[in-house]
Amino acid sequence: MTVIVLNGTSSSGKSSIAAELLSILDDTYYHLPRDAFNAMRARRPVDDEQLESILDKMVRGYHRAVAGMAATGNNVIADHVVRERSWALDLLDVLSGDVVLVGVRCPLPELIRRETERGDREPGIAARQYDRVHRDLPYDLTVDTSVESPRECALRVARFVESASPRRFGARGVE
Repeated sequence: MTVIVLNGTSSSGKSSIAAELLSILDDTYYHLPRDAFNAMRARRPVDDEQLESILDKMVRGYHRAVAGMAATGNNVIADHVVRERSWALDLLDVLSGDVVLVGVRCPLPELIRRETERGDREPGIAARQYDRVHRDLPYDLTVDTSVESPRECALRVARFVESASPRRFGARGVE
């Protein structure tokens, strides 16, 4: 089993790449977007401190859901925004098996344009995540969605998965 982690800011193109990967990869993969987990949350008013605690618990649960799917023999594409060092450490701690870490990059002006065009995101999310999201994961591969289409990025990821030796993760990180 293989876990492909697509990490990037909001509106960077992770979900579009994941959709392309599902049609390209030979094996069966499950796309588990972190956004889907966040969308399950009740929308009650909470202060910023409560929200951070809620998000932290949700992200840790998401990591365990990804790891659980993989532990039962499923290939997974995890679509994530790792904006906290503690999240990166937790993710690497719970994953096992073959893991490919992919940085999904895009310049900030393009992220802002996409975010505005989408209209389904709070303005400024990508800008707030921009300096934080790529600092804590040791990528195997990086793609730039401002110069390559989602399909081209997915083809690069698929070639890497099929030809390279993904890092083997044990219960406590890289083996």
